[in-house]
Amino acid sequence: MISSVRGTVLHIEPDSIVVEVGGVGLSVAVTPQVARAAHLGEQIMLHTSLIVREDALSLFGFEGRDELTVFTQLLGVTGVGPKSALGVLATLTVPQIADAVSADDDAPFRRVSGIGPKTAKLIVVQLAGKIVASHPSPTSRADASAAVPAQVVQALIGLGWSERVAAEAVESVAGDAAPADRASVPALLRLTLSVLGPARKEPVGG
Repeated sequence: MISSVRGTVLHIEPDSIVVEVGGVGLSVAVTPQVARAAHLGEQIMLHTSLIVREDALSLFGFEGRDELTVFTQLLGVTGVGPKSALGVLATLTVPQIADAVSADDDAPFRRVSGIGPKTAKLIVVQLAGKIVASHPSPTSRADASAAVPAQVVQALIGLGWSERVAAEAVESVAGDAAPADRASVPALLRLTLSVLGPARKEPVGG
Protein backbone atom coordinates (compact mmCIF):
# COMPACT_ATOMS: atom_id res chain seq x y z
CA MET A 1 0.00 0.00 0.00
CA ILE A 2 1.30 3.45 -0.95
CA SER A 3 -0.02 5.67 1.85
CA SER A 4 1.82 8.86 0.87
CA VAL A 5 4.19 10.30 -1.73
CA ARG A 6 6.67 13.16 -1.49
CA GLY A 7 8.58 14.42 -4.48
CA THR A 8 8.99 16.94 -7.28
CA VAL A 9 6.08 17.94 -9.49
CA LEU A 10 6.96 17.02 -13.09
CA HIS A 11 3.64 17.53 -14.87
CA ILE A 12 0.22 19.01 -14.06
CA GLU A 13 -3.18 18.21 -15.57
CA PRO A 14 -6.57 19.55 -14.37
CA ASP A 15 -7.28 16.27 -12.57
CA SER A 16 -3.85 14.72 -12.04
CA ILE A 17 -0.20 15.46 -11.40
CA VAL A 18 3.01 13.51 -11.97
CA VAL A 19 5.30 13.36 -8.95
CA GLU A 20 8.90 12.17 -9.25
CA VAL A 21 9.79 9.91 -6.33
CA GLY A 22 13.24 8.30 -6.36
CA GLY A 23 13.61 8.78 -10.09
CA VAL A 24 10.17 7.34 -10.86
CA GLY A 25 7.27 9.48 -12.07
CA LEU A 26 4.02 8.60 -10.35
CA SER A 27 0.73 9.75 -11.88
CA VAL A 28 -1.61 10.76 -9.06
CA ALA A 29 -5.30 11.58 -9.56
CA VAL A 30 -6.18 14.69 -7.56
CA THR A 31 -8.95 17.25 -7.17
CA PRO A 32 -8.76 20.41 -9.29
CA GLN A 33 -7.94 22.34 -6.11
CA VAL A 34 -4.80 20.26 -5.53
CA ALA A 35 -3.79 20.54 -9.19
CA ARG A 36 -4.14 24.33 -9.11
CA ALA A 37 -2.02 24.56 -5.96
CA ALA A 38 0.80 22.44 -7.41
CA HIS A 39 3.79 24.09 -9.12
CA LEU A 40 6.17 22.55 -11.63
CA GLY A 41 9.58 21.80 -10.17
CA GLU A 42 8.45 22.24 -6.58
CA GLN A 43 8.14 19.65 -3.84
CA ILE A 44 4.73 18.27 -2.90
CA MET A 45 3.53 15.80 -0.28
CA LEU A 46 0.25 13.93 -0.72
CA HIS A 47 -1.64 11.37 1.36
CA THR A 48 -2.57 8.64 -1.09
CA SER A 49 -4.83 5.67 -1.71
CA LEU A 50 -3.81 2.96 -4.17
CA ILE A 51 -6.77 1.39 -5.97
CA VAL A 52 -5.97 -1.99 -7.48
CA ARG A 53 -8.09 -3.24 -10.38
CA GLU A 54 -7.59 -6.11 -12.80
CA ASP A 55 -6.56 -3.77 -15.59
CA ALA A 56 -5.00 -0.86 -13.71
CA LEU A 57 -3.27 0.50 -10.61
CA SER A 58 -4.59 3.98 -9.79
CA LEU A 59 -3.16 6.36 -7.21
CA PHE A 60 -5.37 9.06 -5.66
CA GLY A 61 -3.79 11.88 -3.69
CA PHE A 62 -4.98 14.41 -1.09
CA GLU A 63 -3.38 17.29 0.77
CA GLY A 64 -5.01 16.39 4.10
CA ARG A 65 -5.41 13.16 6.02
CA ASP A 66 -9.08 13.98 6.64
CA GLU A 67 -9.75 14.06 2.90
CA LEU A 68 -8.13 10.65 2.47
CA THR A 69 -10.25 9.26 5.31
CA VAL A 70 -13.48 10.58 3.77
CA PHE A 71 -12.40 9.27 0.34
CA THR A 72 -11.99 5.79 1.85
CA GLN A 73 -15.36 6.04 3.60
CA LEU A 74 -17.05 7.10 0.36
CA LEU A 75 -15.62 4.04 -1.40
CA GLY A 76 -17.54 1.92 1.11
CA VAL A 77 -20.87 3.37 -0.06
CA THR A 78 -22.82 1.27 -2.54
CA GLY A 79 -22.50 2.68 -6.05
CA VAL A 80 -19.58 5.03 -5.31
CA GLY A 81 -16.33 4.36 -7.18
CA PRO A 82 -12.97 6.14 -6.92
CA LYS A 83 -13.78 8.75 -9.56
CA SER A 84 -17.13 9.57 -7.98
CA ALA A 85 -15.56 9.76 -4.51
CA LEU A 86 -12.90 12.13 -5.85
CA GLY A 87 -15.68 14.15 -7.48
CA VAL A 88 -17.40 14.56 -4.11
CA LEU A 89 -14.18 15.91 -2.58
CA ALA A 90 -13.65 18.17 -5.59
CA THR A 91 -17.09 19.70 -5.02
CA LEU A 92 -17.42 19.70 -1.22
CA THR A 93 -15.01 20.26 1.65
CA VAL A 94 -14.77 17.71 4.44
CA PRO A 95 -16.76 19.95 6.86
CA GLN A 96 -19.46 20.44 4.20
CA ILE A 97 -19.68 16.67 3.70
CA ALA A 98 -19.88 16.10 7.45
CA ASP A 99 -22.57 18.74 7.91
CA ALA A 100 -24.66 17.35 5.03
CA VAL A 101 -24.49 13.82 6.43
CA SER A 102 -25.29 15.04 9.95
CA ALA A 103 -28.29 17.00 8.67
CA ASP A 104 -29.50 14.04 6.54
CA ASP A 105 -29.27 16.35 3.52
CA ASP A 106 -28.44 14.60 0.26
CA ALA A 107 -28.88 17.71 -1.91
CA PRO A 108 -25.16 18.66 -1.89
CA PHE A 109 -24.23 15.19 -3.14
CA ARG A 110 -26.81 15.31 -5.95
CA ARG A 111 -24.91 18.29 -7.34
CA VAL A 112 -21.78 16.17 -7.85
CA SER A 113 -21.29 14.97 -11.41
CA GLY A 114 -21.88 11.23 -11.62
CA ILE A 115 -23.84 11.00 -8.38
CA GLY A 116 -27.54 10.21 -8.88
CA PRO A 117 -30.38 10.71 -6.37
CA LYS A 118 -30.27 7.14 -5.02
CA THR A 119 -26.52 7.17 -4.57
CA ALA A 120 -26.69 10.58 -2.91
CA LYS A 121 -29.21 9.22 -0.41
CA LEU A 122 -27.05 6.15 0.22
CA ILE A 123 -24.05 8.38 0.94
CA VAL A 124 -26.00 10.16 3.66
CA VAL A 125 -27.39 6.92 5.09
CA GLN A 126 -24.24 4.83 5.01
CA LEU A 127 -21.92 7.58 6.31
CA ALA A 128 -24.24 8.49 9.18
CA GLY A 129 -22.35 8.20 12.44
CA LYS A 130 -18.99 7.89 10.68
CA ILE A 131 -18.38 11.60 9.99
CA VAL A 132 -18.80 14.18 12.75
CA ALA A 133 -20.40 17.51 11.84
CA SER A 134 -18.09 20.52 12.03
CA HIS A 135 -20.34 22.26 14.56
CA PRO A 136 -22.38 19.56 16.37
CA SER A 137 -24.86 20.68 19.01
CA PRO A 138 -24.82 19.17 22.54
CA THR A 139 -28.04 17.32 21.78
CA SER A 140 -27.04 16.15 18.30
CA ARG A 141 -26.30 12.59 19.40
CA ALA A 142 -29.69 12.13 21.07
CA ASP A 143 -31.48 13.82 18.19
CA ALA A 144 -29.69 11.59 15.68
CA SER A 145 -30.67 8.46 17.58
CA ALA A 146 -34.31 9.52 17.70
CA ALA A 147 -34.24 10.32 14.00
CA VAL A 148 -32.81 6.96 12.91
CA PRO A 149 -36.16 5.35 11.92
CA ALA A 150 -37.16 8.46 9.98
CA GLN A 151 -33.85 8.46 8.12
CA VAL A 152 -34.25 4.81 7.23
CA VAL A 153 -37.78 5.45 5.94
CA GLN A 154 -36.49 8.27 3.73
CA ALA A 155 -33.70 6.04 2.43
CA LEU A 156 -36.20 3.32 1.52
CA ILE A 157 -38.40 5.86 -0.25
CA GLY A 158 -35.36 6.95 -2.22
CA LEU A 159 -34.76 3.32 -3.17
CA GLY A 160 -38.26 2.95 -4.60
CA TRP A 161 -40.53 1.92 -1.73
CA SER A 162 -43.73 3.76 -0.90
CA GLU A 163 -43.75 5.80 2.32
CA ARG A 164 -46.44 3.59 3.88
CA VAL A 165 -44.68 0.31 3.17
CA ALA A 166 -41.33 1.75 4.29
CA ALA A 167 -42.72 3.18 7.54
CA GLU A 168 -44.54 -0.03 8.46
CA ALA A 169 -41.48 -2.16 7.75
CA VAL A 170 -39.14 0.07 9.76
CA GLU A 171 -41.53 0.19 12.71
CA SER A 172 -41.84 -3.60 12.71
CA VAL A 173 -38.12 -4.24 12.40
CA ALA A 174 -37.15 -1.58 14.97
CA GLY A 175 -39.47 -3.15 17.50
CA ASP A 176 -37.53 -6.42 17.41
CA ALA A 177 -34.04 -5.00 16.83
CA ALA A 178 -31.30 -4.75 19.41
CA PRO A 179 -30.76 -1.26 20.91
CA ALA A 180 -27.48 -0.82 19.03
CA ASP A 181 -29.19 -1.65 15.72
CA ARG A 182 -32.10 0.72 16.44
CA ALA A 183 -29.59 3.54 16.98
CA SER A 184 -27.69 2.91 13.74
CA VAL A 185 -29.06 3.99 10.37
CA PRO A 186 -26.96 1.51 8.33
CA ALA A 187 -27.79 -1.38 10.69
CA LEU A 188 -31.52 -0.67 10.79
CA LEU A 189 -31.57 -0.15 7.01
CA ARG A 190 -29.87 -3.51 6.42
CA LEU A 191 -32.31 -5.28 8.74
CA THR A 192 -35.30 -3.66 7.06
CA LEU A 193 -34.04 -4.46 3.57
CA SER A 194 -33.56 -8.08 4.60
CA VAL A 195 -37.28 -8.16 5.33
CA LEU A 196 -38.47 -6.12 2.34
CA GLY A 197 -36.16 -7.65 -0.25
CA PRO A 198 -34.62 -5.75 -3.21
CA ALA A 199 -35.75 -2.19 -3.89
CA ARG A 200 -38.34 -1.81 -6.62
CA LYS A 201 -40.24 0.91 -8.46
CA GLU A 202 -43.66 -0.54 -7.72
CA PRO A 203 -43.43 -2.21 -4.28
CA VAL A 204 -46.10 -4.68 -3.30
CA GLY A 205 -48.90 -2.93 -1.47
CA GLY A 206 -47.60 0.52 -2.61
